[in-house]
Amino acid sequence: MKKIIAVLALATLMISCGEKKEEKKEGFEMNRTKKEEKDTKKAAGVPVDLDNKGIGPIKSLALNDAVDTALAEKGKALFAAKVCNSCHMVDQRLIGPALKDVTKRRSPEWIMNMMLNPTEMLKKDPIAKALLVEYNNAVMLDQKLTEEEAKTILEYLRTI
Repeated sequence: MKKIIAVLALATLMISCGEKKEEKKEGFEMNRTKKEEKDTKKAAGVPVDLDNKGIGPIKSLALNDAVDTALAEKGKALFAAKVCNSCHMVDQRLIGPALKDVTKRRSPEWIMNMMLNPTEMLKKDPIAKALLVEYNNAVMLDQKLTEEEAKTILEYLRTI
């Protein structure tokens, strides 16, 4: 009788351990799927709006068709010096949005105003507010850029 109970207990233990491993694997897959769905929904919440100029000192900005490579190099260096890459990467989301093709999603005025006036933009601009929600209230810090410095960074952003 003791042998039968021992065999049954061992069989129950082996069956239950095998099932737990399956549950963990399925749970992981399910969580990953949910996260991907959630990220897709978030991305859909921020509109592409090239007509929005943003809120700040830049009301109108005409850009040359050709990128000024010397200015873009200055912008790239300033981007690194101001440690913008601690929140923004080119091809992937980080604390802030990826910057690849940002000039296809936002007007030059909006980009400049976001760099020059992030506090007010995050409070009043609909796109900036949507980005704030999407990035879990990660606030863009005011780097106290001059208009000329912001213009060099914008020129750099046009190259990526």
